[in-house]
Amino acid sequence: MHIMAIALGGCLRAPPVEYGITEDTGGHITYVLGAMEALARREDVSHAEIVTRLIEDRQLGPSYAKARERTQSGVTITRIDSGNRAYLSKEALASDLPAFKTAFLAELRRRKVRPDIIHAHFADAAEIARAARDEFGIPFIYTAHSLGLDKGDSDRPEHRERIAAESRAMATADAIIASSRDECERQIPAYSAAKPGRIHRVVPGAGHAPASDAETDGARELITPFLRYLERPIVLAIARAVHKKNLVTLVEAFAGCPGLRDKANLVVVAGLRRSVAQGEREQQEVMAGIVDAIDRHDLHGSVAWPRRHSQADIAGLYALARKGGGVFVNPARIEPYGLTLVEAAAHGVPVVATRQGGPVDIVAELEHGLLVDPHDTDDIGRAIMRLLDDRDLWQKCSWAGFENASTMDWNAYARDFLAIAQDITATRRPSLPERMRGVKSPALERPTGVETLILSDIDNTLTGCPCGAGALRRWLRPQQQIAFGIATGRSLHEAMRILRQWEFETPEVLITDVGSGVWWRGQHGLDRDEAYDRHIAAGWTPQRVLRQLRGMAGLSLQREIDQSPFKLSFTVSGPDVARAVREKLAKHGLAAKVVFSHGDMLDILPIRAGKAGAMKHVARVLGLPLQQVIAIGDSGNDLDMLTECPNAVLVGNHDAELSALATSGGAYVARSHHAGGALEGILHSLSAARPSRPADDPPISVDSNVRTAA
Repeated sequence: MHIMAIALGGCLRAPPVEYGITEDTGGHITYVLGAMEALARREDVSHAEIVTRLIEDRQLGPSYAKARERTQSGVTITRIDSGNRAYLSKEALASDLPAFKTAFLAELRRRKVRPDIIHAHFADAAEIARAARDEFGIPFIYTAHSLGLDKGDSDRPEHRERIAAESRAMATADAIIASSRDECERQIPAYSAAKPGRIHRVVPGAGHAPASDAETDGARELITPFLRYLERPIVLAIARAVHKKNLVTLVEAFAGCPGLRDKANLVVVAGLRRSVAQGEREQQEVMAGIVDAIDRHDLHGSVAWPRRHSQADIAGLYALARKGGGVFVNPARIEPYGLTLVEAAAHGVPVVATRQGGPVDIVAELEHGLLVDPHDTDDIGRAIMRLLDDRDLWQKCSWAGFENASTMDWNAYARDFLAIAQDITATRRPSLPERMRGVKSPALERPTGVETLILSDIDNTLTGCPCGAGALRRWLRPQQQIAFGIATGRSLHEAMRILRQWEFETPEVLITDVGSGVWWRGQHGLDRDEAYDRHIAAGWTPQRVLRQLRGMAGLSLQREIDQSPFKLSFTVSGPDVARAVREKLAKHGLAAKVVFSHGDMLDILPIRAGKAGAMKHVARVLGLPLQQVIAIGDSGNDLDMLTECPNAVLVGNHDAELSALATSGGAYVARSHHAGGALEGILHSLSAARPSRPADDPPISVDSNVRTAA
């Protein structure tokens, strides 16, 4: 596959990249190069190419005026001459887009071999990619990196135009790739043009190579002229000198926290500059703010803010921070993802990070630091001091980050990106829901040839054993008369992320959020089943439920991102709390389904929802009796589905919550664990004769759920 990336902003060249040479030469350059170099290393990628602007600027150097450049990993960098060779800031790029588009399309017309797919970075590149699709039929994937709606100032004309351009990109892209769950489930869906079924979460990689002694020594030499007490731990920040990165607030927090300046040194790497008074306007404003804060608080000798640095210096600074028991800080007002937090984890440096945006996901998954309010200097200072003072916590975060970040690599990103790209470009057998498009009723004609529906949980059922997962994938691939779907507690985007990690193809149907959403595979992404939504919405009053449960002991509402329109998610102290919740809702006449699982998780759904209700709905849509449905699971949130399915399968590693079902004879209990057990159960069920049961049974009641789930 020939893959082309388009990235117009900033100064892009083969490594070493001059990060911060302009205010928009930042993390997206790391992303584009890391992704494309990983793709170039794959045997199934014939050509990996990055297209950017050709820039002639003596102050920036000759690298950006080369029409062609090749990286050591085999990526081609193609620079298009639009007729305007001046460096243009992100805001000024719009005026050059028409000329760049003309030159780019002319370049493609001259080629005998054109790309199979284009990856557009930012909305300006999406406009170029859309023109290429219109003329040549090349599909494109869009990655936003940062979004205008999250920045405010929507009254400014240039900001309104940015938001409009982002909306056009989302509406027309064949797929959208984002890095964090916050992007996939909050930031991007805030745009009405975005189609949730086309949004994919693919986690970027990070550099994992430890710094050499020479790199560490070089970093020490870089900061030595600034600091009075070199032996102190480093509080490290690496970000562009732009207001949203909140670097001035970090200096204020460092100055205002009692004892912090006597305990640590602050090192602020804010890009490259010739002087504080030179550079772009925003860069000058931020640097002036940093210098003023240092001066006002008499921080001379405690803060380093070098003008120049290399990538080797950055690796060395991470090493100094780790060896000295220091901390990395990202205090951004809003951070769409936060790649530096992953880099810090890879180097074993604990972090203090903004709780606004992607860092919430990163810190939760890597378990390597603390989240803070980016507008509260006291909160930032306290978190830094806590990590510096609590050596057990520091060690725990350092080790967890180092271990967990090893799973975030660019090769895994390339695998997942390619799966999405192949899904877009491949000619496949017709998807089941094509006859559903535009149809609002589930009473559809049964798709030809589908004789069996298999619905499986994901976590610890499909996942957990690579060998078993591989065997199941190989068995499923040639099955033309089987519709394979999943039924999970995860959100759509998290479910698809895990499935890609385990190399499962996009299922025909996905039951998500503990049975409160149904999605069908279409020719243009995944389509939400609106008929199912309307079916379960009847009688659903989530605000009344929340009011009745407010203040209940042992019950804590999970994060906002873990909630969905038809699901309220809590953590609980045990099964007794789950029983108390059911009793309280029943006492106040609130019809709802309460699902307890994994020992400490509780979900409240509409009475008609749940995995069992969704399973029956899907079976009705496909025209299949429950006799021809196989349901597979391992935990309490699978219980209603397994109880209602005549061909229920428990994998060998099932939770104790399902022990009653396992001993009752109501399900096949596999000897094998994880996906191997799923395949064992499927083969058993296909060979066994079962009595027919209709798929239109009434939804199970709260009482029946109480009897089994607790």
